[in-house]
Amino acid sequence: MTTYKKKPESKELSGRDALYRDKLGFKEFEKQEWILRVDSNISLYANYLDNHSKKTTILLHGFMSDGDSMAGFAKMFYDLGYNVLLPDARAHGRSSGEYIGYGWVEKDDILRWIKKAIGYTGDDTQIVVMGQSMGGATAMMVSGLKLPKQVKAFIEDCGYSSVKEEVDYQAGNLFGLPKVIRKPLIKTMSGINRIENGFFLKRASSVKQLRKNTRPFLFIHGGKDHFVPTEMVYQNYAATNAPKFLWVAPLAGHALS
Repeated sequence: MTTYKKKPESKELSGRDALYRDKLGFKEFEKQEWILRVDSNISLYANYLDNHSKKTTILLHGFMSDGDSMAGFAKMFYDLGYNVLLPDARAHGRSSGEYIGYGWVEKDDILRWIKKAIGYTGDDTQIVVMGQSMGGATAMMVSGLKLPKQVKAFIEDCGYSSVKEEVDYQAGNLFGLPKVIRKPLIKTMSGINRIENGFFLKRASSVKQLRKNTRPFLFIHGGKDHFVPTEMVYQNYAATNAPKFLWVAPLAGHALS
């Protein structure tokens, strides 16, 4: 693991949103670069902020972004005493890979990162997994896996209930395609995804994974989210019987809660 420092002009560290100051603070942290080799042709990269703590948070970014997009949250958790791990999902950032798995493939990658974090900080570490947008869906999908005891809780922000439902929503609400066109289109996309990624879209369900979850879960969503519709958070919240908490920010758009 070598030291890695993101270039200050990174687009992921710019902008004047609510976490802008924390993003600026993130630039100053010394970061380790972690690498995972998956199969023979996939290398996954992450930044690690070592806070010399027994608490670690793993932050999962959204679609077409990278780990640095979670910089504001990284600074927040670091200030709370956590080590912070920020993976670049496969086919994002520095990580290799030809295809994006929409959280379903990535859930197994995150389990690998969890085990690597435990190996680095020790068996007595405590881990929280948080994700936003596609990262939120990934966190929910991870929650249904058989996990090490060190994983204590999850947080998801504006994640979708399933890949198929999200694709159908975007095709209809964002692109105006009628159901008679959407249905065969999604079926075709699902078949292509099966060839490229190894699964049909309907299999990638946050709701189904949440039904297997046993750990505390915080659900966050914007009340004015028109990219991942707000009603999806209620499906996700209802799916798990573990201790759970829900916060909907009434006026917030996508990933702005």
